[in-house]
Parts: sequence; C-alpha cells; structure tokens
Amino acid sequence: MNDTTNTAASSAATLETRLARFAPRSARAGEFSVSYREAVGEGGKEALPLVLLHGIGSGAASWVQQFEALGGARRVLAWDAPGYGASTPVASASPVAADYARVLVDWLDALHIARCALVGHSLGAIMAGAFAAAHPERVAGLLLISPAGGYGAADATVRAQKRDARLAMLAELGAQGLAQKRSANMLSPHADDAARAWVRWNMARIVPHGYAQATHLLANADLAADLARCVGRVPMAVAVGAQDTITPPEACEQLAQIAHAPFHTVPHAGHAGYIEQPLAYSTLIEFTLNRTFSTTELKA
Repeated sequence: MNDTTNTAASSAATLETRLARFAPRSARAGEFSVSYREAVGEGGKEALPLVLLHGIGSGAASWVQQFEALGGARRVLAWDAPGYGASTPVASASPVAADYARVLVDWLDALHIARCALVGHSLGAIMAGAFAAAHPERVAGLLLISPAGGYGAADATVRAQKRDARLAMLAELGAQGLAQKRSANMLSPHADDAARAWVRWNMARIVPHGYAQATHLLANADLAADLARCVGRVPMAVAVGAQDTITPPEACEQLAQIAHAPFHTVPHAGHAGYIEQPLAYSTLIEFTLNRTFSTTELKA
C-alpha cells in the first residue's frame, strides 16, 4: 500500500469516527423517507434551526465540520436530498426544483421546524431558492454557497448538451469513477489530502438514479428567477471560493446582484470550500446569521 493510499484510508477512517457523533436519522416526510444528520448542543435548543443542503456530488455527511463548529449554539441539520443516501427519490425522471422543495416542506414539518435559516451549496442552492420563493415566511435567511444557477433559462440545445454530457459521464464512470476522476475539480490547489479524501468519500457514495435526477434538475432549474421572487421577502447572502472553477466568482456575483444580497469571496477555497476551509465557512455562516440576517429575523 503506497503513501497516497495510506493517507486516503487514514482520512476516511478519521471522517467516519467524527461522523459517528452525528449518526444518520430518518424521518417520514409525506410519501417520502428522508435521511439526515443533526447536531444540537445544550445552548442550541432555543435558537433558530440551521438547515444545510448539499450539492450534486455530495450528501449530509459533507457538513460534519459545520456540525462540530456550529452545533453547540443552535440546532444544525443536513439532509440527504431525495435520491441520495437512504432518502426516497422524487417521482419524476426529469424533476424541477419545486419537486425537491415540496419534500423539504414535508421534512421540516415532520421535524416540527416552522422556520429556519437555510444554507444551500451548489445544487442545494437551487433547492433552497425554490423553497424560499414558495415559502418565504419559513426562511429567516438564505445563504447560498457557490450556487449553481441551472440552465433553465438557456436555449433548449444548450440544456440538452449539458444534461446529456453529465449523464454520459455517470454511465461511463459510475459513482466510484466519478469520485476518482472528478472530485479534484471541487477543490482549490490549497486543499490538503484530508479534504481531498473527504470529497472523494462523499462522491463515491452517490446513488446513480438520484444523481441522474439531479442532473435533470440542474438542466431544468433557473435559480435567478427564484431569487428575484425572494427580493424584499427573504434576507439573502451569497458566498463563493475565490478559486471556484465550477461556479466561478463572476457568475455567483451576478446571482448576488439579482438577489440584492451581500457577496463574499473566500480566499484559498474552491467549489467545496466548506470542506477545505471549514473555519472560514463556519465563521461566514455564523457572521451571516448574526449580522446580515437581523437579530429580529433570527428569533425562533
């Protein structure tokens, strides 16, 4: 076994040990079962819950460092989106953002969460935006991290090309192949071996059917339109890693302008910045909760 393999195995073992503190749970959400992880310390029982939505190649486990950093001050939850982990997939083979937002409503209802602060990363930003646009009264604040805008407003040919290229890659490589060949794109050159191993670990666990549905969602979605509906109704903020090559800073800044939202660039971070720069992102989340989203808005 070479040094790289040893490092990856050690990092995965460390991650699984840390994850054991936040064991998977399951909740019945209407017709769906939703798997999720949760952290809550004694100081967080009265605070407004924080809900974290992962991206297309990830899962609830990717937020473990945010559980550790933020779970003592408030209840922190992250779901496995429909079609990920043990969560029931949505019914449509080519879903839209509203399909996921409806499951999110039922999941929050099942957990008796009437209102929350919502964080969406990448594809999770599309789900978060659709939920906030449809249910602004339930969102005290919306933070989008490296948001994927979707291709719903693009020409039909472009949408089909983007969708079919990703589906072909999934069919060729499978989950393990995607993790080996594509996970490095999620991080900046500054990422350490542990961060790289964590991203691979999450991506290797995607469910192909759920990933394929999420690929259709990406092709169908128009996050900018949902954010425009939220203006004046939901406090919003947008952040991106300075070296994000998947959702580049310029594209994220355009979404921030549409949302009339503060825009933050995190140095030395790529697309999955919250994994490689956990302190910076946890601090950003806490700052956004306490400063950008007003104290009045954040009362439980």
